[in-house]
Amino acid sequence: MNFECVNQTETELEKWEGVIKRCEQHEGHFEIMIESRSSIMVLFGRTSRGGFACIPDFGAGCHLVDLKNKFWNTEKLVEVLGKADGITVATALYALADFIKDY
Repeated sequence: MNFECVNQTETELEKWEGVIKRCEQHEGHFEIMIESRSSIMVLFGRTSRGGFACIPDFGAGCHLVDLKNKFWNTEKLVEVLGKADGITVATALYALADFIKDY
C-alpha cells in the first residue's frame, strides 16, 4: 500500500512517498513494515488505556488514539521519532485505518 507524507511549515512544503510492505495481525497487536526514508517496523495495538505504537529498532514508543486521528498521532510520534519518521508512521497508520477493523 502506497501513501504520501506531507510536512508543511509556514515557509516550506515537503512531500515524500511511503510504502507499507507488510501488515500482519498477531494475537493482541499488529506488525507493519514501512519503507520510506527509513525502513521502520511498527507494532501497534490497544491496551486498557488506549492505543500504542512501539518502534523497537528506534527504542521508541508512545500512546495513540484512533488511527484516523492523524494530527494527534503525528504529534506524539514526532516527539519520539523525529519529524520525518513520526510523520511517516502516523500517515501509514492513517492509511491503514479503513482496513483494520480489530484495532
